[in-house]
Amino acid sequence: MAQSIQEKVIAIIAEQAVLEPSDVKMDATLEELGIDSLGLVESIFAIEEAFDISVPFNANDPEASGFDISSVRAIVAAVEGLVAQQAA
Repeated sequence: MAQSIQEKVIAIIAEQAVLEPSDVKMDATLEELGIDSLGLVESIFAIEEAFDISVPFNANDPEASGFDISSVRAIVAAVEGLVAQQAA
């Protein structure tokens, strides 16, 4: 069975945080999961590769990028939106 977008994003974040996917909670921030700026960039690259999308993210100014990284839930929602845009 194919993984959902949420499952794939959680798996990518869990790998960067060196956690089990079951340990990644939707309301957790990347900081709470122990993911630093390099881990964030690696996560973005992995998400782009996994979903064949381009994430509008600027590592030099994350707040100005328009890609919400405030929580796992926000990242999942943003990826779902990008996947839907690409499919349209």
